[in-house]
Amino acid sequence: MGKPTGFLEFERKAAPKQSAHDRKKHFGEFELALPVQQAQEQGARCMDCGTPFCMSGCPLGNLIPTWNDLVYRNDWREAIDELHATNNFPEFTGRTCPAPCESSCVLAINAPAVTIKSIENAIVDRGFAEGWIQPEPPTFRTGKRVAIVGSGPAGLAAAQQLNRAGHSVTVFEKSDRLGGLLMYGIPNFKLAKSVVERRIEQLRSEGVKFQTNTDVGGKFPAWRLKREFDAVVLAIGSSVERDVPLEGRELSGIYPAMEYLTQQNRVDCGEAIPPEERINAEGKHVVVIGGGDTGADCIGTANRHGAKSVTQFDIHVRPPEATEQNSAWPLVPTVYLDSSSHEEGCERLFTMVTQRFVGDAEGNVVAIESARLNRKVRTEERATPHLIKGDKVLIPADLILIAVGFNYPEYQLLRQLEVETTKTGKVAVKTGGLTSQAGIFAAGDCTRGASLVVWAIAEGRSIARSVDEYLMGESLLPDPLRETVVIDHEGILTI
Repeated sequence: MGKPTGFLEFERKAAPKQSAHDRKKHFGEFELALPVQQAQEQGARCMDCGTPFCMSGCPLGNLIPTWNDLVYRNDWREAIDELHATNNFPEFTGRTCPAPCESSCVLAINAPAVTIKSIENAIVDRGFAEGWIQPEPPTFRTGKRVAIVGSGPAGLAAAQQLNRAGHSVTVFEKSDRLGGLLMYGIPNFKLAKSVVERRIEQLRSEGVKFQTNTDVGGKFPAWRLKREFDAVVLAIGSSVERDVPLEGRELSGIYPAMEYLTQQNRVDCGEAIPPEERINAEGKHVVVIGGGDTGADCIGTANRHGAKSVTQFDIHVRPPEATEQNSAWPLVPTVYLDSSSHEEGCERLFTMVTQRFVGDAEGNVVAIESARLNRKVRTEERATPHLIKGDKVLIPADLILIAVGFNYPEYQLLRQLEVETTKTGKVAVKTGGLTSQAGIFAAGDCTRGASLVVWAIAEGRSIARSVDEYLMGESLLPDPLRETVVIDHEGILTI
């Protein structure tokens, strides 16, 4: 543990951020580094709680108390090793994860949790700055070839694990740049693309091969995967977005959220977008339909464009305000929170449902007609809602962004591989991530549905273990989804 009385002596302090006014002027990351002394103090707040629920709250099973203690003792070199023992890409989770580990922190029962996420970020950033993070190529090759379709967090995690096990790994990516949603889905102000690229360079130096602009199932036929590789991992994500097929949907100025976010990320990568194709919120009334993280990303992007106003529709009831006591512990409590994008300027409307889109004579959207639902409390949300008669509102809207989630992965490749899917359209997998076809595995959002980066990395690591067992009969690779943490009578953690 850290300092025995640390949680009594030090208050929670997260990493500092630029002010909302200043960060809206650019698309770069705005969260600043956690100062060394402050990181040590926050590490000292970690309690000797006996059972580290923070580890069970994390899908990766991160050794959180261990590296909190190492940071407190100023042993950063050992801390990065402990961090990498369970997480291939802590700089991704440290920037994008909503930190369910902090909700599971024992201190969070009746006090602010340990700043686990900020400490994680501080460790990995220092690891890169000090040159401690270097390529780790395998010492031998097994002669087995593995194809991974998709270069998002699940695909990259599986690639690094399998390559380090000695297999020859090739990652196929249909886009022109690697990283999947890390590259083109998550805004640059939350995850700088240079952060993604430096990790991909590490994988490339370790021997992982990458093929971009390769549409597997399209110009690259699926049969080649079976012929040229001993095993295949599908990490293709869940990219088919839900739509809002209402009256006026054909009007100009209504876009899927990912089209908007992807275009801005391309601009941030230096790509020139023709003015007539540019989706720009400057000077416009923007309405974002959807109350999730993707919607929040749209809000932050629109504010940086200089939108005249930004309004967000959320179909759910407004959650209650947070209290000092986490009544849902060790689960994540359902409380009202403003994301960093909301802090920059946004009107949030709850229990709102879109009725129709209103356009002008030229076919451009100018307003959105909506109505409120009769949901009174959050516990009633599973009941069938009804519109409140006479409570319709007309809100000006020059740009509407639809961020209501994702349905399932694209089917073309799955049909060619004859892989079975579930009733909801996701890839059907057995224990260990094996699909209905021998030698073909699946991990990440294509099996789980749109989820967190931390879950994608966990499933990527887990699938690597399964593939290694399939190819070699046994495996020494860790599996965060099948292993348990045991604490013996001396307090020693074993995995």
